[in-house]
Amino acid sequence: MKSWQIVRLVAGLFILLSLAMAIPGSPLFLSQWWLAFTAFVGLNLLQSALTGWCLMETIVRKLGAQSGC
Repeated sequence: MKSWQIVRLVAGLFILLSLAMAIPGSPLFLSQWWLAFTAFVGLNLLQSALTGWCLMETIVRKLGAQSGC
């Protein structure tokens, strides 16, 4: 997988997991404060779209993932 694919995969998993932990009635429910983590991931995605730089992608590349389209 390319670095951008890993970033999207991790972001999607973080969003789904944090929503599952924030929604009452979910078997994984812990607290509604997990919605703050969902917002954090969304803000990071917005920031990376506007600036073209993503810290997570930098980290994934340093761990050995290929960059590129």
